[in-house]
Amino acid sequence: MKAIIDLDSKKFQVDFFKGEDVSIPLNFNGNQPNTYNVPKANAKPYSDNNFIGDTRKGGPCNFETFNLTPHCNGTHTECIGHITEKRISIIESLKDEFVPSFLITINPDKTTENYVPNLTSEDLVISKKNLKDKLENISSTFLKALIIRTTPNDEHKKTRDYMQQPSCFFTIEAMDYIVSLGVKHLLVDMPSVDRLFDDGILTAHNKFWETEEKKLNNNSKHKTITEMIFVPNNILDGKYLLNLQIAPFVSDASPSRPIIYHINEL
Repeated sequence: MKAIIDLDSKKFQVDFFKGEDVSIPLNFNGNQPNTYNVPKANAKPYSDNNFIGDTRKGGPCNFETFNLTPHCNGTHTECIGHITEKRISIIESLKDEFVPSFLITINPDKTTENYVPNLTSEDLVISKKNLKDKLENISSTFLKALIIRTTPNDEHKKTRDYMQQPSCFFTIEAMDYIVSLGVKHLLVDMPSVDRLFDDGILTAHNKFWETEEKKLNNNSKHKTITEMIFVPNNILDGKYLLNLQIAPFVSDASPSRPIIYHINEL
């Protein structure tokens, strides 16, 4: 199904039959990425004295109970309720259905920019300079959502143990720059926009949602961060239309399935 859409005073064509799924499928009981050594997401058949929810064991149907930690087991989308005292859910935060977006590829490196706690000699980061090199001349229309792929980029990200192989994260200057661009939805292929062990400060999260002391900022209530995506190398940097799909959880985060559609200017 093809459609013509108006963006930035121009017409673009999008083919809704050709979306690119940039989520990591959650393989219950199988290989999956992991952060903080939480238990793997698992599924088991429900059973009681009269019923077994497994057709392989004689049950009438498959009927499973799932256990997962969305923030740590795979692709997930989170809202400001992730860091505020007031409980805000992702289902009330995410209101956008189709979002003009821009995909960039970043090679994380060392920097003289800042972070709290202080950067170490081992930290690789996404800096403001990294971002400006890619985004300085991009129309704000296509920065409603920003999708960031980091290098090196291979299939190992789908099963990576981030306690064994720590990821990059954002400097203060980088996240301030993202906010200044008006980005509402940030999608990244690391497990957190912050250093995984940061004394609980969550500097980059707080910068993105413009929060202080865990207090709700209503101006940021509808902004989201999606972590642990995977963007294959054959998908080129550039303009896309994003459909950010979530489960309707009354929770600060949900497993998610970002779909991006190529758009062509007419």
